[in-house]
Amino acid sequence: MFFQHVYDKSLAQGSYFIGCQKKGVAIVIDAKRDVDTYLEIAKQNNMKINHVTETHIHADFLSGTRELAAITGAEMFLSDEGGEGWLYEFNHTGLKDGSLITVGNLTLEVIHTPGHTPESISFLLTDKPASPEPVMLFTGDFVFVGDIGRPDLLEKAAGIAGTKEASAIQMFDSIKKFDALPDYLQVWPGHGAGSACGKALGAVPSTTVGYEKIRNWALQYENDQEGFVKYLLEDQPEPPKYFAMMKHLNKVDRPLVTSVPKVKKLTGQEVKTAMSHGVKLIDARNKVDFAAGFIPDSINIQGNNAFATWVGWFIDYQESFIVVASDDQIEDLTRKLMRIGLDNVLGYISDVSSVGVELQQADIIKIDEFKTYLNRDDVQIIDLRNSAEYKAGHIEGVPQFFIGTLPQNLDKISKEKPLVVHCQSGDRATIGYSLLKKFGFKNVKNFSGSINEWVKLGNPVVTESEFAMA
Repeated sequence: MFFQHVYDKSLAQGSYFIGCQKKGVAIVIDAKRDVDTYLEIAKQNNMKINHVTETHIHADFLSGTRELAAITGAEMFLSDEGGEGWLYEFNHTGLKDGSLITVGNLTLEVIHTPGHTPESISFLLTDKPASPEPVMLFTGDFVFVGDIGRPDLLEKAAGIAGTKEASAIQMFDSIKKFDALPDYLQVWPGHGAGSACGKALGAVPSTTVGYEKIRNWALQYENDQEGFVKYLLEDQPEPPKYFAMMKHLNKVDRPLVTSVPKVKKLTGQEVKTAMSHGVKLIDARNKVDFAAGFIPDSINIQGNNAFATWVGWFIDYQESFIVVASDDQIEDLTRKLMRIGLDNVLGYISDVSSVGVELQQADIIKIDEFKTYLNRDDVQIIDLRNSAEYKAGHIEGVPQFFIGTLPQNLDKISKEKPLVVHCQSGDRATIGYSLLKKFGFKNVKNFSGSINEWVKLGNPVVTESEFAMA
C-alpha cells in the first residue's frame, strides 16, 4: 500500500492519497481544489487515480473532488446518506453505511457517522495483502485528535435554524460507533489545529482509536448525553462568513477550475481606476510594511496561513478585488484563495507607490501610551478577538467586537471619539485598524502588542468566571 498525507496549513486541512502499488491505482480522499499536488504524486509513483471520494459536503474549503475527476476520469464515490437536502446534486456513485470501495487490493468500508453534518461518512481501510483486519480510519470532520466535529455549523454558517441540538445528539450516537472500534486502528482526521471545524483540535496529524478513548473529551461521556451535548455546543468559535457559500458550492453543479489561475499584474493607474469604482484592495504585505505606508482604503490581511480565511470574511463571492503582493508571493496567495473559491482576483500590484496617491502611515502605539487611554470616557477601546478568547481573559471594561463581524457593528462605535484596537498578538488588530480607516474612522490607534504583551508584563485580566462570582 502507498499512503501520503497531504496537509494544507492555510486551512489546517488534511487530504489523503492512497494507492495499491501492485495494481498501480489510487484513491484520493477530501482533495483540495489545487489538484496538481495529487497529479504529481501519481506521476512520481506510477499510479493512476481512478477513485475520488470525500467524507462530507465541506463548509471550510472548496473541494477538488470534481476537478480531479474531470482531469483523471476517476469515478466519484460520494455519500448518499443524510436524507433530503443533503444529497450531492451532480452525477456520482452513491455511498451508504456498509458500502465498499475497492482500489486494487485495498478496500474502504463506509461508516455513516452523522453529527457534524447529516451525510458525514468515515472510511475504514483494509490492506488485504497485509492483513484481513482494518488498519486505518479516515474520519473527516467526525473525530479529530483530541476533539470532534462541531454540530452547529448548519445553524450558524448555513442558517438552518434549530439543527444544532439534533446534530449534537446524532454525534453522541456516532461516537458510540467509534468507541466500538479496535484500539489499534490508526485515525486520520480531516483537520488539525487551527481549523474552525472544532474548538480544541490537536496539532499532531494522526492518532489511534485507543488513544482517543483515553484523551478525547467526547469519549468520556459514555452515559451522559445531556452533558455531552452541553459541552459540545458551548464556546464554539465563530464560523467564517464564507462557510455558507462553501456548503452550497460543494453540493451543486458548478464551473470547474482545473489549474491554478494566472493573476494579471496591474499598473498603478489600473489599480487607481478600479478603486475609484469601488473595487476592494487587499494588502497582503506584513503588518510592519503596511504600517510604514499603505494605499488609503486598502485592507491589510497578511499573506500568512490565515490569509484566505480572513479574506473570506470581508470579500463577497460576486465582487472582484485586487491584491498587493510580491511577484514571488502571488501564486501562493492565489492557491490559498482558490481553495475557498475566491476566484475573482482582478489582478495584483507589487509596488504601492506606483498608484500615484499619497500613502498613509498607521498609528501604532506602545503599551505605555495604551495605558493612558484606559478608563477614559473620551476614548473608546475595543477587543477584536473571538468570544472564547475574550471570556478566557480580557482587560476590565473593554468591550468585545469580533473582527469578522466588525463591519456589521460599526453603528455601535462612535466616530467622534478616538478609538484604540487590540487583539491577541496584533494581526487582527491590523485588519481592524485598516477596516476602520476604510469606513471613515479618522482617529484610530493600534495597540500592536495586544493582550499577549499586556499579560506578559504582568497586567491583570478579567475572566468570565470572575464576572459570574461578582
